[in-house]
Amino acid sequence: MQDPFTGQPTRLGGQRLPGAAERDALQDDHERRLAALARLGAAAAECGLRADSDRDLVLLAGDEVSLLESAGGPWPALGDAIRALRSCLPLRLLDDFGFPAAAENSLEEANPRLRRIGGGVEAWAFESPEDGSIYKFYLPREGKRIGSAFGFRRGDETQLLAEAELGDYRALLEKLLLIHALGGMATEVVAVTPEGILVAKQVPGEPLPQGDDMSRLLPAGLIEIPSRFLRANRDHPRLFFLGRGREAQPFLVADLHARNFVRGIDGGLHVIDLVAAPWPPENEGERADWIARKRLDPHAPALPGARDDEL
Repeated sequence: MQDPFTGQPTRLGGQRLPGAAERDALQDDHERRLAALARLGAAAAECGLRADSDRDLVLLAGDEVSLLESAGGPWPALGDAIRALRSCLPLRLLDDFGFPAAAENSLEEANPRLRRIGGGVEAWAFESPEDGSIYKFYLPREGKRIGSAFGFRRGDETQLLAEAELGDYRALLEKLLLIHALGGMATEVVAVTPEGILVAKQVPGEPLPQGDDMSRLLPAGLIEIPSRFLRANRDHPRLFFLGRGREAQPFLVADLHARNFVRGIDGGLHVIDLVAAPWPPENEGERADWIARKRLDPHAPALPGARDDEL
């Protein structure tokens, strides 16, 4: 299949849910994109380029340093890193998606190819009448930030306090990977625009009634967090390990309310949005011990020899 807006190959089209092999390929795409951004950041640092935010890296054009590559040193590696990111996160114009190029705020203008169906602070959602796919346009916010992520601060001796705050491009790409890893609605990153708008394509589903209790319907793999360890200002904060074994990375995942789920054509519930952040690294203490036990056994108690419902 070809995406109707970019002409590039796509694994998503309308309500059709991708098979296992296609989902594996989508996860590989998400992981390669994050690795390419990290590689670009490291290469830029080697060249002495200090970006104000990762938005500056995300928007680098493929020929940005072509004249400097002939100088040798670290510059060819930077050029290669830019092109590697562009191969999995192409730059596209808003008018490629049917929005008028000359408008002051293109997303607010009438678009014959996309119909706005909703949106909030982070993103505006549009439906493509051509195949029914959903396109989400994640809007940059103040200070070159985008999306939302958790920030952490210390509470009492054993507790962390997590509050949602402005995110960055890496956090947004991690969020889309986590949605996928949780069996969420299949999502494909399509492009980023010169304005810094990140465009993602998602399979549509039937929204749930607002206010539905999701506490017993959350995706498998999420681990309840004892209140003695963390309090968060979003619904249903949970621990999730991305990956397997001792190398699995712990994340805080939350904002798992009914509006962030849909029912797919398969009849199953699929998460479509969330707020997340890597769990802060800790080498000692009760929380660190708990993370270590949960990494090996999701059913391990919060404290050795104690049941979680007693804490």
